[in-house]
Amino acid sequence: MLAQKFECEINELDRVLSNKENCLLVDVREYPEYAAGRIAQARLIPLGELETRASELDKQMPVYLICRSGRRASQAQDKLLSLGFRDVYNVRGGMMAWQAARLPIESSQNAPWSLERQVRLVAGSLVLLGTLLSIFVYSAFIYLAMFVGAGLVFAALTDSCAMAMLLAKLPWNKTNSQTCSIQRG
Repeated sequence: MLAQKFECEINELDRVLSNKENCLLVDVREYPEYAAGRIAQARLIPLGELETRASELDKQMPVYLICRSGRRASQAQDKLLSLGFRDVYNVRGGMMAWQAARLPIESSQNAPWSLERQVRLVAGSLVLLGTLLSIFVYSAFIYLAMFVGAGLVFAALTDSCAMAMLLAKLPWNKTNSQTCSIQRG
């Protein structure tokens, strides 16, 4: 039997958190996104780490999952349901909806640049480098710029970005998971 998938609106999550109901709020974004703005009670477990870190979560408690827009939270919900969790909610609209409703967020003072901004810097630098090297050193360097351009097109069409996944693994985009503790009501 397939487990039922639940969704909740941000106003419902705000009510649950305000009433200090016994639940877990898990943010499945990457650390730079989380550090830049998060719900105070949220525990960071990036989507890519969820299966290996699911044992940190209590299967008996309701789990609310949030990401930027709801897409990664939906994927996280599928993973947790397949691991035997039953009371798992995808927060519809994610942090975008939370911020649009002007609900409170907190951020880290020394948050790294967003992954999107890091991708733009690296991709732009590689395109510029490839173009300049093709003009001044060897014409075949133009393929570097073409490769990066093709990667950006592929990233847009598939809504996934290999460069962002690689950048997320760099040390400044990681945090000590012990500094992000679970908040319970």
